[in-house]
Amino acid sequence: MDKIDRSKELNLLKTARGQIDGIIKMIEDGRYCIDVSKQVLSVQALLKKVNLQVLEQHLHHCVSHAFEQGTEAEKEEKISEILMILDKYYK
Repeated sequence: MDKIDRSKELNLLKTARGQIDGIIKMIEDGRYCIDVSKQVLSVQALLKKVNLQVLEQHLHHCVSHAFEQGTEAEKEEKISEILMILDKYYK
């Protein structure tokens, strides 16, 4: 199976890390709560985007590979993984 390019996800995560560092500084500096909250929401949106990209890569590579060349057990495993993630996502 081909190696997955994760550069987009890494860049988004590095951006989120920078924003988290900024949030920590804001809290240390006693910044206005609403401003801090807005930054937290921004980081959450980035993390959600990263997660969706990771899942998209998983579907296009791992899941499609299992359905093209895998056993029935491997196919069932991939379906179970996706269902488990969706269950966590919607809670």
